[in-house]
Amino acid sequence: MTQALSTATPTVTLAGGATMPLIGFGTHPLRGQEATDAILQALDLGYRSVDTATRYQNQDAVGEALRQTSIPREEIFVTTKLPPDAVGFERKTLEQSLEALGTQYVDLWLMHWPPGGSPGAGSWREFLRAREEGLVRAIGVSNYQIRLLDALKRETGEYPEVAQLQWSPVHFSERYLTACRERGVVVGAHSPLRSARLDDPVLTETAQAHGATPTQVIIRWDVQHGVAVVPKSAHRDRMLSNLDVMRFTLSEDEMNALDALSELE
Repeated sequence: MTQALSTATPTVTLAGGATMPLIGFGTHPLRGQEATDAILQALDLGYRSVDTATRYQNQDAVGEALRQTSIPREEIFVTTKLPPDAVGFERKTLEQSLEALGTQYVDLWLMHWPPGGSPGAGSWREFLRAREEGLVRAIGVSNYQIRLLDALKRETGEYPEVAQLQWSPVHFSERYLTACRERGVVVGAHSPLRSARLDDPVLTETAQAHGATPTQVIIRWDVQHGVAVVPKSAHRDRMLSNLDVMRFTLSEDEMNALDALSELE
């Protein structure tokens, strides 16, 4: 058994009180035994957050890893997501997720996409109800614009606790990050590495200055922005590398230079 990293993964407290690790393990597109094995390795290395979704078709594999690990369930932050075509079947879909995961609750349930481009207020009310009943500890959305976050608040009285979206130095938006902070919403990053330009000179030079990899710099950049990031790898050495980002700190100038790589207006 490889020992977990000695430096604890940073966390953030969500609006409802749940504590979420800022670095998690992404599971898409892993499935079956490969997914179970990868999650068990990640947990062994020190990851305490696992990100899955109904659409990933691997919740059963995540559940098998949760069953096999010796780490108590309450120490593992499990995220899953409702697909937009499940509108009207939110409770049934959640129950199916809980059964596949083999757990009585999930730590974070996200609306995977805005259903039909709408805010999905009806689904959001079901999310609020599930949280009230203890079936989920925290609720949020994925791939939502600020106007849709505001629409949910306007129609239901509550903002999401987390807003996950494609996020990397190439997709950085100070406006979005600031708007979420003002609303008490934590930003989550999906596709943080796939969507980045890992050979960008700014990124490679920053990595070299810290004896790190470009991938590690991106994850550290997310953490310093308070953004929850879920990189995926089935390779143990890369899992360890992705988690090992607390040994260096990016300067303000370096953070600004990375922010400036954004192609968003």
